[in-house]
Amino acid sequence: MAWEAIFWLIFFLMNMALIAFNLYQIVCLSDLEADYMNPYESSSRINAVIVPEFVTHGVFCALFLLAGHWIMFLVTLPIAFYNAMLYTKRQHLIDVTEVFRFLNAEKKYRIIKLAFYLVLFAVVIIRIFSAGTFFNIFSVFHFNNEELDIRSSFLEF
Repeated sequence: MAWEAIFWLIFFLMNMALIAFNLYQIVCLSDLEADYMNPYESSSRINAVIVPEFVTHGVFCALFLLAGHWIMFLVTLPIAFYNAMLYTKRQHLIDVTEVFRFLNAEKKYRIIKLAFYLVLFAVVIIRIFSAGTFFNIFSVFHFNNEELDIRSSFLEF
């Protein structure tokens, strides 16, 4: 029971990181489209977070497999496979010279991934609350008022 609570907390944090990576990339692409950022700066910022996003999603998928959550593993496997395919074909980075040609396609791809991660976020939150693990995790931080009352400790002396 405790390991499952720790796994769901890890899933929650990793999903938040994946959402943050995708939001950052969408904002960079939107800034590029609105001409607030030059292509070199936008490409370098996006390319800096693509590999950590791929690694995080791979670990996310592998943890579902190790935890025995087969359905969640099978749901996240297609994106992990697609990320691996992009990486092996060396098409995962954005080219500075052709960034405007593929701008709309890149934005749509990242918005679809963001929607997928938001659905996973909802599933993880539902699983945390349905298993009751959310309250078990944070019950460590709950103290009785008697333990924290300074006046009672002074009266004991």
